[in-house]
Amino acid sequence: DVQLQASGGGLVQAGGSLRLSCAASGFTSADYAVGWFRRAPGKERERVSCINVNNVGSTYYADSVKGRFTMSVDNAKNTVYLQMNSLKPEDTAVYYCAADPVTYPLCAVGAYDYWGQGTQVTVSS
Repeated sequence: DVQLQASGGGLVQAGGSLRLSCAASGFTSADYAVGWFRRAPGKERERVSCINVNNVGSTYYADSVKGRFTMSVDNAKNTVYLQMNSLKPEDTAVYYCAADPVTYPLCAVGAYDYWGQGTQVTVSS
């Protein structure tokens, strides 16, 4: 079974940084994508960033996080990271990692069948 374990959320002041981790296991193919999505209170789930673990050059970032967030992959650990810098109060949300065999567009919410538990990120002003 595919399992995803997200971690790394917390409380940080505006301008601070956090790094989220998503450890994946159970994929029978090495060709899969991992995405980070978030849901703020009262809002729908939105895409944040997605990566093809075997083609990191095609990483997608939402406009709202470009230049501040960076995804990276450690294939030896089957772990994907989301480095979040210059955090803003509007980044406050529950962040979820998701994974699935690669399909395009890379970051469509509906394209991901496997989801981890959420991790809370709270940015204070």
